[in-house]
Amino acid sequence: MDTLARKLGLKTNPQIFFWSAGLTITLLILFLVFQDWVGEAFGTGREWIVTNLGWFFILGVTVWLVFLIWVALSRYGKLRLGDDGDKPAYSNLSWFAMLFAGGIGTVLMFWGVAEPISHFSNPPFEDVQPYSPEAAEDAMSISLYHLSLHTWAIFTLPGLAFGYFIYRYKLPMRVSSVFYPFLKERIHGPIGKTIDVVAILGTVFGLAVSLGLGTSQINAGLSELVGLPNSVWAKVLIITTLTLVATASIIVGLEKGVKRLSNINILTAVGLMIFVLIFSDTVFLLRQLIESLGTYASDIIPLALWNDAMAEFTKDGGWGWQGGWTVFYWAWTVTWAPFMGVFLARISRGRTIRQFVVGVLLAPSLFTLVWFVIFGWSAMEIDGIGGEGGTISAAVAESVPLAMFEFFENFPLTTLIQGIAVVVVALFFATSSDSASLVVDMLCSGDAEAGPVRQRAFWGLTEGAVAATLIVLGGEAGLSALQEVITVVGLPIFILVTLMIPALYIGLRHEKHKVTPMTHDQFVRQYSDQLNGNGIGGAGAETGSAATEPATVTPATTTGPTAPATSATSSTTKPAGSRATPDRDPPVP
Repeated sequence: MDTLARKLGLKTNPQIFFWSAGLTITLLILFLVFQDWVGEAFGTGREWIVTNLGWFFILGVTVWLVFLIWVALSRYGKLRLGDDGDKPAYSNLSWFAMLFAGGIGTVLMFWGVAEPISHFSNPPFEDVQPYSPEAAEDAMSISLYHLSLHTWAIFTLPGLAFGYFIYRYKLPMRVSSVFYPFLKERIHGPIGKTIDVVAILGTVFGLAVSLGLGTSQINAGLSELVGLPNSVWAKVLIITTLTLVATASIIVGLEKGVKRLSNINILTAVGLMIFVLIFSDTVFLLRQLIESLGTYASDIIPLALWNDAMAEFTKDGGWGWQGGWTVFYWAWTVTWAPFMGVFLARISRGRTIRQFVVGVLLAPSLFTLVWFVIFGWSAMEIDGIGGEGGTISAAVAESVPLAMFEFFENFPLTTLIQGIAVVVVALFFATSSDSASLVVDMLCSGDAEAGPVRQRAFWGLTEGAVAATLIVLGGEAGLSALQEVITVVGLPIFILVTLMIPALYIGLRHEKHKVTPMTHDQFVRQYSDQLNGNGIGGAGAETGSAATEPATVTPATTTGPTAPATSATSSTTKPAGSRATPDRDPPVP
């Protein structure tokens, strides 16, 4: 493998690169040749995981969030992700902008209208009538539960682990480096490389699912605008075109141009949000912004611990609703964990653990709150709160990707706004693919610097090929197949991320004697600094003692991202303090 890598002009770890590439290509061939068998296998695998391990996914993410809060508030919060003298490379504003660009653009565009409307029209809780005010409040709380603090805990934990072990222990930028406390130098051997290969495969397939969702939404938008058929082959054509565009940007070196496009894209998305705010019931939305925050705060603990344990005693039993929503979300999101972990670590060097956790958890979560309130509540109001539903819920029932475009039918300049939305989704697709290629290449090489163009181009084409294959595999079922694949692929990644907690705890314990506990007065002063805009990498950041690089570790050398209706119908009991749900088919994302 070393000889082949040299002949091909690669700068990577040959074993990790060739095993990851070989297995990915092999899986693609198997998927295409044995479509029926593969579809059945993933369907069976998803059903088993959801039924027997759904509780593990739901409890796990809540545990990760609690652990992160504890670390931030503990004495370890003073430690820097880097050497003692390192300072943040980016201002607070730039850092927050990159957090948005890295993880939530495509997701918010896809689910901003679709998820609240789905829960609004098909409430998961007993005795809650569809389209009622109570259903609307529940829909907003569930949407925020799925896409705010818990989702960002999935990104924050690996990001913190990467930043800590890579920058303080001077280890390669690979997933296996996080497990140094368990494996020591064996992270460079077969066990470590196996971890890296599994993480890369999960990342590629997770990104492919996101690209598939984005492609479905672009197809829906073009169908509305120019009458493009909403079909499998239209989606393949779209994903092929955008993949070639993203790969071309890698080859010709348009990094600055892509960065500029990304910034423009973010501003355009924010512009769409402001447009909706202005041309909707503005006062109602501003009132809901405050009220929804309070409702989410009161519901988050019951929702985070809700496992639908009584579902097995209902008519059909099973994990219908949560299997199609919460478990799918966590399994899908965790496949982005290595990608987002590396991204967050790279842009956060020099920040303290406390600054990192507070910033990464809260800033995107607050933006998500604003986005969902403006798009979600506007959509539910248009559809008729207290009525019998309207065109938006009908569109979601027909095809989830249509939701955003049907929503814009209720605003002025409809065609223009729908066209802008298509462009925004397409640009998010291209820039995400470009960035993902860079990160996957880093996970192979262990080097924080970009590898040769040919390596990144290979991964860009591979991600597009996997996404196209999954679309073909899913056929008319579309998102159903994507959900089945990602639930199965997400399980091993979920286990790896869970094991990062003890690894990180052991690593932090090595520095216990170097960190003095923070007094109450110090905490109050630092919190005051953060409120004034100085606490996250600013001039007012804490200057207390930080740990030095662990003496026991020597610098390491390297060699070189419509969920289906389930068959089960469940009667769902709402978490403590809430209502519960009659027997009905589970809602379909």
